[in-house]
Amino acid sequence: MPHTRRHVLRLGAATLVAASVPALELPALAAAVVTADLVIYGATSAGIAAAVTARRLGRTALIVEPGTHVGGLSTGGLGMTDSGVKTAIGGLAGEFYRRVYAKYNGTAVTPTSPARFTFEPHVATAVCDDLLAEAGVPVYLNNRLTGVTKAGNRITEMTCDNGQVYRAAMYVDATYEGDLMAAAGVAWTAGREANSVYGESINGVQLRSGHQFDRFVDPYVTPGSPASGLLPGISAGPVAPTGSGDARIQAYNFRMCLTQAANRIPFARPGGYDAIRYEPLARLVQAGYTGPFFTTHAVGGGKTDSNNNGPFSTDFIGANYGYPTASYAARAAMVEEHRVYQQGLMWFLANDPRLPVSVRSATASWGLAPDEFAGNGGWPTQLYIREARRMVSGYVMTEADCRGSRVPADSVGLASYTMDSHHCQRVVVSGALKNEGDVQIGVPQPYPISYRAIVPYESQCANLLVPVCLSASHIAYGSIRMEPVFMILAQSAATAAHLAITAGSAVQQVPVATLQSRLRADGQLLTWPLTTPGEIIVDSSTSPGVTRAGVWLKSTAATGYWGPDYEHDDNTGKGVNRLRFTPAIPAAGAYQVYLRWTSHANRASNVPVDVCANGTVTTRTVDQRSGGGQWVSLGTFTLPAGSSPAGASVLIRTEATNGYVVADAARFVPA
Repeated sequence: MPHTRRHVLRLGAATLVAASVPALELPALAAAVVTADLVIYGATSAGIAAAVTARRLGRTALIVEPGTHVGGLSTGGLGMTDSGVKTAIGGLAGEFYRRVYAKYNGTAVTPTSPARFTFEPHVATAVCDDLLAEAGVPVYLNNRLTGVTKAGNRITEMTCDNGQVYRAAMYVDATYEGDLMAAAGVAWTAGREANSVYGESINGVQLRSGHQFDRFVDPYVTPGSPASGLLPGISAGPVAPTGSGDARIQAYNFRMCLTQAANRIPFARPGGYDAIRYEPLARLVQAGYTGPFFTTHAVGGGKTDSNNNGPFSTDFIGANYGYPTASYAARAAMVEEHRVYQQGLMWFLANDPRLPVSVRSATASWGLAPDEFAGNGGWPTQLYIREARRMVSGYVMTEADCRGSRVPADSVGLASYTMDSHHCQRVVVSGALKNEGDVQIGVPQPYPISYRAIVPYESQCANLLVPVCLSASHIAYGSIRMEPVFMILAQSAATAAHLAITAGSAVQQVPVATLQSRLRADGQLLTWPLTTPGEIIVDSSTSPGVTRAGVWLKSTAATGYWGPDYEHDDNTGKGVNRLRFTPAIPAAGAYQVYLRWTSHANRASNVPVDVCANGTVTTRTVDQRSGGGQWVSLGTFTLPAGSSPAGASVLIRTEATNGYVVADAARFVPA
């Protein structure tokens, strides 16, 4: 009997969300044992990507989800995608964001259609529903893993708390916590490694300036009296030396979807509210701090993806150390504690009389969007698990990979986001309150992720892939841990599982060349830089044909640049500073000309750029506050052969510009 899309069928304590695709033979709902080629644990965006990939490859696949939320953070409020270099996102992940664009614009989805990386939660949910329905993927909800049975080094079945058993040839752990991986006996770690473990420089304890208390805040219950004890949430011990390892993990929070619409849901005082939790913030404001208190990044529909911002914000620092290994009941209690903390913070900011009226009224102008998470009072149903367990396998992704000083040959996808850790603890330094653990260091360009980082040691498990809790150090995971990358790695994991089933082999024995060939055929991007046949790239640092006037400074502070670095005019020498890219054109003809820069709020929005083509000069104006980390087209021009600036060049000028002007690279592609 066919099942209608998103038709919900009860399985005792479980729920099955089925999809209507006649080609899929759904398992019997009353069966104690459910089988498929691939069983995926975790209905995150990665879990959906793995299941859809398997179905498109002709395999049966199902998802087992311990809770009720489908889509992970992508549908849970993280509507401003941490995407890094967007052009490095290929395959099914790229399709996901093209589908988001199509939802908003009513257009078709094609391999070259536009993508959109900001969206409301309900739009991402609709995209996930479509993917699951079209592929015919059953999703079993409220199935919490209780045990794994193995025969030698292979999982034969996994059992859930309602008695349901799932059997498959291959398994994928797509949870944020790594529960299936741990139950299968795979090696893992949690917390921060010391820098000495992998030869890193920004792992472990880091007392830095980001999101930091920039003025004195007394940490004691009675100001000036250590004997009165520390305020809640502050570590009592001394700060360990920089780079020391420990078991702490970066803070969690909820990504709120807020609105200023008239029908917004006001911030309510939660049960369990305790004003002393927010005493450090009250003292900070009394010391002259005026914000920010949280972000309000627009995602569409007059709504936001609101995140932690500032020294005391939505991150519940120090409240999650036990989460990675806690029971499901204990985790639920921690999630509830995070909800009470964050809802209490918003109520405090909107109502506490110790705060200036300006702060209270500005906060109260926002509220929860009533048409998002409607079954949960507008509050997100997914806690942002930024980090939990991390597998330890034959290849551990480290800072060296992120910085490009080590490049694995067995790439199964690209990452490009900043090495990003939120704070891990609040501490006392010289009698003052400080935050510790925040690191935000850019990467020079997209970098490959090793296949060995998503498969365990073969001796530990031969039929499991781990695309979310992959093998990485704390600081490298801070760059990799983004939703697009999880989807990329999940597609690669499911493809590898398909090949292993076909060959009857362990996942560790899948030929990398065969896997990469299939991934490329399905749109996955595996190496950087991306190149087009016949293209010519003139880089500011590595290419001939670059001439300068005035003074240009090299930098790597902002991400998304081409080559080893980029240059800027230091916001000085306006009209004097100029930089020209002149290519060596092999054959006359029509070429599309592109320019690349890195974006930041301090950039100029009115940069004049002259394209010289066959003696004719065409001037474009580019806004370098946006569009960074990608090739921006300046148009198509007829260029003569040779390397003459008048015949073919791009000149960046600085006169009358209203900020820093960046020169990174120019690109010429045969049209």
